[in-house]
Amino acid sequence: MGGRIHKTEFAVVNVEMGANWVEGVNGDEMNPIWNMANGTGGLNLRTFRSDFNHLSSNTYKQDGGLYDKKFVEKIIKRMDEVEESGSKLAGTLHHSGQQDMSVMSMQRLTSQMPMGPSTPVDMVVDYYRHDFQFAEPPRVTSLQNTQPLPTFNDFGDDVYFVADQRGYEAVVHHVAGQYLKTDPKSGAIVDPRLKLNTVVREITYSHSGVAVRAEDDKTDLIRFEPQLPSWKTMSIYKFNMAVYTKFFLKFPKRFWPEGPGTEYFLYASGRRGYYPVWQQLEMQYPGSNVLLVTVSDDESRRIEQQSDEQTMEEAMEVLRKMFPEKDVPEATEILVPRWWSNRFFKGTFSNWPIGVSRYEFDLIRAPVGRVYFTGEHTSEKYNGYVHGAYLAGIDSADILINCGKKNMCTYNVKGKHD
Repeated sequence: MGGRIHKTEFAVVNVEMGANWVEGVNGDEMNPIWNMANGTGGLNLRTFRSDFNHLSSNTYKQDGGLYDKKFVEKIIKRMDEVEESGSKLAGTLHHSGQQDMSVMSMQRLTSQMPMGPSTPVDMVVDYYRHDFQFAEPPRVTSLQNTQPLPTFNDFGDDVYFVADQRGYEAVVHHVAGQYLKTDPKSGAIVDPRLKLNTVVREITYSHSGVAVRAEDDKTDLIRFEPQLPSWKTMSIYKFNMAVYTKFFLKFPKRFWPEGPGTEYFLYASGRRGYYPVWQQLEMQYPGSNVLLVTVSDDESRRIEQQSDEQTMEEAMEVLRKMFPEKDVPEATEILVPRWWSNRFFKGTFSNWPIGVSRYEFDLIRAPVGRVYFTGEHTSEKYNGYVHGAYLAGIDSADILINCGKKNMCTYNVKGKHD
């Protein structure tokens, strides 16, 4: 339950190792996670609206200094035009997904960007618009299933950073407390049906039922008996488990710009995706002197395989290039999550890749006998998001209830070209 929503202590505050934002807020529809976090759900989590409106004023050259604001604005405007063209094109493609293409293919089709992003500024703005959202580059990501993005279309364009000492996981406990037994005094989940710190070793299933074997021994990953059918395993492996790494650096003093319009800044390296998106957290954690930097995909895998000392050294080199006129002290602490290396996760969230049609996606969600599958990766519209996981759980529960109570156990998968 909520395994990729996890807080940990760093620099005397609790920070999020995984999910950190409520994405899709202030639109026509209410995001159910926002409703719990800051609506009628009553949690009243400490959240902050992320301000991405000043990136053109905060884009740094590879060897130091800022790019001209108007120059970056022109590139961002061109990216906006390309995305608008992409959304229009996606709307003309057959809903089966058979005509889908990558986001990069769409970029090349437009007259504004026939060669794709190629300069350091093009690449870092492109990274911010795509990889920062999907954790994979445009050459991998499906056009039809990301442009326009249902999360922002349905729930609104705003995103809110969760900086509550109870952690984003408070949402998970809030949901669990609605159907699991809790301690009346502390509110802690004490339901004996929920097994924590145990590993599911085997799931045996038949027409008569499902048996789950769990042990404390953490030597093997889960296996199914009988093995899952080939159509199921093939559909699962076609979908991408992306890797998104946001790591934290603690400093003895602040040296970066502060005040309104300085929350996020970009580093335009000639090496795409190299320490590209930075966030200063003085508003969220006053006096903490903490920076957050995001990498993803191959850079995440590379960084996970090296020591934290190496990563800190690289990050310090980048910061000193960005701020050559400043006295940039050595970081005193670093926190690098390693989701890809963790054999229980092997990544952070799913990304819809080119080559996966609606038919194949339906196979990912489809039950196998009495075994049901759910999670953010089974949310057709909101995969990769916390609200996607929540809504997918409701959908799967409805399917299970219809089968158990109404004997409506047939799961219909449309044909490949329907």
